[in-house]
Amino acid sequence: MSRAETATAPVVRASRFWWTFGLFRSELGTTFRRWRTLALLAVLAGVPVLIGVAVKIETSGGSGVGGGGPEGGGPAFIAQITNNGLFLVFTALAATLPFFLPMSVGVIAGDAVAGEANAGTLRYLLVAPAGRTRLLLSKYATTMTFCLVATLVVAVSALVTGAILFPLGDLTTISGTTIGFGEGLGRAFLIAVVVALSLVGIAALGLFVSTLTNSGIAAMATTVGLLITVQILDQIPQLHAIQPYFFSHYWLSFADLMREPVYWTELVKNLELQALYAAVFGSAAWARFTAKDITA
Repeated sequence: MSRAETATAPVVRASRFWWTFGLFRSELGTTFRRWRTLALLAVLAGVPVLIGVAVKIETSGGSGVGGGGPEGGGPAFIAQITNNGLFLVFTALAATLPFFLPMSVGVIAGDAVAGEANAGTLRYLLVAPAGRTRLLLSKYATTMTFCLVATLVVAVSALVTGAILFPLGDLTTISGTTIGFGEGLGRAFLIAVVVALSLVGIAALGLFVSTLTNSGIAAMATTVGLLITVQILDQIPQLHAIQPYFFSHYWLSFADLMREPVYWTELVKNLELQALYAAVFGSAAWARFTAKDITA
């Protein structure tokens, strides 16, 4: 390499970095300005409110809130909401994670590439120096950002609703020990992050499906259909041998963060499984997209 080429290499790399960052920022702006995205976030924000109001009405009627053994996830949390509004955060995440959150992610991921192809804008996005790999990475990074934002929307809505309707204070963990409100708030944030990371697999799967078709609706429907199918199969006892390999199998393991001490075994398995799905379907999406004949 000549001296001139050596001198210009850092400039080229910096230019590529800023172009990639600009592409990611543009994707973020486009995604979060869409009415569909805002509607999904509004629905997610409304779920904790509905749960909180329902619990408040039931307790005001004097019937109390039943259910929830010490080993449960959502049911154990919902039994504690009236004592501490912070438990509404855990209950709302447990209620939205099996379907509402992954469905929302599936819609965003499924439309990422197929929606652009259907609208006829995909070819223009691939004009140099964007490149297919950078565009796909920007799409996936945007989807992962949505995973985090959607989870935080649920958590913040639940925290605000819980603070308005119920008292706040020290928390009693699933193990029966007591932790301070500050530590409980920290664990709530950590749980929200774990829930967001639990959606990595469905995001990669949805992106792969999105590269297989030019119809955004078909890609979204297929991704959500796969989500529902896996959820059903995960409940069939005869399939216990393969269920640990389903991306949704360890989703509710975040409840182990509310134990003292924390049980890490299933939490780690969940994160490892999500990383595996991201690697497999992310690679498949890249292989498909880089070889795809872009006609629109």
